[in-house]
Amino acid sequence: MRSGSAILSSLSRHRIISRFCHITSPQRPAAVLSPMATSEDSLRRALAEKQSTIDASGNAIRQLKSSGASKSEIDDAVKALNALKLEKTSIETQLKASISGDANGSVMSRDAFRQAVVNTLERRLFYIPSFKIYRGVAGLYDYGPPGCAVKSNVLAFWRQHFVLEEDMLEVDCPCVTPEVVLKASGHVDKFTDLMVKDEKTGTCYRADHLLKDHCKDKLEKDLTMSAEKAAELKHILAVLDDLSAEQLGAKIKEYGIVAPDTKNPLSDPYPFNLMFQTSIGPSGMSPGYMRPETAQGIFVNFKDLYYYNGNKLPFAAAQIGQAFRNEISPRQGLLRVREFTLAEIEHFVDPDDKSHPKYSEVSKLEFLMFPRDLQMSGQSAKKLCLGEAVSKGIVNNQTLAYFIGRVYLFLTRLGIDEERLRFRQHLPNEMAHYAADCWDAEIESSYGWIECVGIADRSAYDLRAHTDKSGVALVAQEKFAEPKEVEKLVITPIKKELGLAFKGNQKMVVEALEAMNEKEAMDMKAALESKGEVEFEVCTLQKTVTINKKMVTISKEKKKEHQRVFTPSVIEPSFGIGRIIYCLYEHSFYMRPSKAGDEQLNVFRFPPLVAPIKCTVFPLVQNQQYEEVAKNISRSLTAAGISNKKDITGTSIGKRYARTDELGVPFAVTVDSTSSVTIRERDSKDQIRVSVDEVAAVVKEVSEGKSTWADILKKYPAHTSASADE
Repeated sequence: MRSGSAILSSLSRHRIISRFCHITSPQRPAAVLSPMATSEDSLRRALAEKQSTIDASGNAIRQLKSSGASKSEIDDAVKALNALKLEKTSIETQLKASISGDANGSVMSRDAFRQAVVNTLERRLFYIPSFKIYRGVAGLYDYGPPGCAVKSNVLAFWRQHFVLEEDMLEVDCPCVTPEVVLKASGHVDKFTDLMVKDEKTGTCYRADHLLKDHCKDKLEKDLTMSAEKAAELKHILAVLDDLSAEQLGAKIKEYGIVAPDTKNPLSDPYPFNLMFQTSIGPSGMSPGYMRPETAQGIFVNFKDLYYYNGNKLPFAAAQIGQAFRNEISPRQGLLRVREFTLAEIEHFVDPDDKSHPKYSEVSKLEFLMFPRDLQMSGQSAKKLCLGEAVSKGIVNNQTLAYFIGRVYLFLTRLGIDEERLRFRQHLPNEMAHYAADCWDAEIESSYGWIECVGIADRSAYDLRAHTDKSGVALVAQEKFAEPKEVEKLVITPIKKELGLAFKGNQKMVVEALEAMNEKEAMDMKAALESKGEVEFEVCTLQKTVTINKKMVTISKEKKKEHQRVFTPSVIEPSFGIGRIIYCLYEHSFYMRPSKAGDEQLNVFRFPPLVAPIKCTVFPLVQNQQYEEVAKNISRSLTAAGISNKKDITGTSIGKRYARTDELGVPFAVTVDSTSSVTIRERDSKDQIRVSVDEVAAVVKEVSEGKSTWADILKKYPAHTSASADE
């Protein structure tokens, strides 16, 4: 077996390819570990077995010495022991590589790759810490010129892909939200994270982050840990979001976790509301909050939007805007911040008909899906056909599946690697009691799998909550051609009895009872009639309560109706734009050697769709005629709506190419005559020759996706120049 160091020494430094960062093959998807690479669990077992063999060999040598064995016999035994130690070192090297993503020395570590990306992003001003000259504020970032352009392009494509193509109604609501709205939605009472404090200094930490860091640190650094103990820590990481305050506190105590900075003991975990509180008006009598999401503005406007849409369902409303969360301990750059951009859709649909007229357009898509049964059995995500997932009941309904498919197309067209994109279904204990189904689009980055889009069937909860609080009926109607005799389920919680039994928890019990579907309700009715009481699980309380027949009446009533009045269900795709953009940065970043081979050049392979600048224009040398041609080409590109940048410095053309490659500019025009010029493509470095008058049309055609670069290469003569590779 070759050791990791032997493998590394056999490779040129410039041929090392990162798990995340390609150096020589920009067109290929990100490299993955070889299928032959040994798994972490088996490596841990192999290491334990090897250590046991080494211990036994050491004991055998000691016995040989004490029994007066010959020198040659002892030397042979020592030689064998040294060989075992070398094998142990090799396994340790592989285990470290498996944990860090540095398999067999053939890939760059996650940390090194991330640092290379972040250094490039900050140096080229894609984003920087806010208020930098005052030492910044954690969780707040400024987007610089290229970052603003990428964000603007991502949002423009989002509007095209969703708002325009799906004929959605776009709104723009205030960031400051009255308390009553967020009280109705549940944010005031429930929008919390668990926090612990340093008992001596009062410094606050997010409890689940401390436990997560401890588990990851132990897994990465303790190579002697048994496979069973490693499996336990991995299980904790998998269920971390579901642990209660008591469970989190117990694990923190069990593992002896202390304050990271001072090593002082920590308090028990307790909830901290993440909303920024404010007051509206000078009196301070009207409390409000900076909105933690944009969705509530759409829900409270449902009645007017429904009227605007001709009182017809289904329809969707969309909003792009800033949201605010007072994170306890923000980290991971753009992935966890205190102010961020959300793009959210609320698709209102008849709860009795969740089919979608355009479902067939996405039903044949196949991509990585991670249903709850695979998660609970310890398996990995696997490729599934979306239509098959619906037919098997894995995805709850066609409309939810339609948006999952549309989200997949949106992310992959942006430049997200489809091999590092998966859709993970929420486990039963993750979902709210009112949700019918929920999936997260997760993108793999150097930080692991990151939730970037949530696609949820929220049932009718939000509109009902605002109807109850405001007294305004947020409902839809279906008029019948002929009166219909209908049988209606009527669930009537007896609030007086429930209040006596559950006191402050009465509201959550009432909500859970009213949210029952027909089967659950009729099963409860039968149990109450036969036994007088029944056990009932209230998800929001995370416990089972006893309901007796005095607390609720359940019946079915028949009556004739001319119309059906109902509360629509909501399918909600919610996009974290900053998270998507950061993952796009990582998926687009690679390095390649300079022509001389003495340095690595950074490149962002942004698709033209999202590139901050589509084209650069360079005079080959400082020459007045060439510079005038460059200015005319720049003007024609601007007139065609193509963002571009001129560079008329005297720097070598190779260095100018390298500078713009690092900004992700897909095309570069080099002016080396007054009649025709070359156009260079960033990743292949191929060049074509076109007339000056055709430049804007060619760049526009390929930038807007009307033609591929391969199509362009067939139409125009190739141009060979040493400068392209400098």
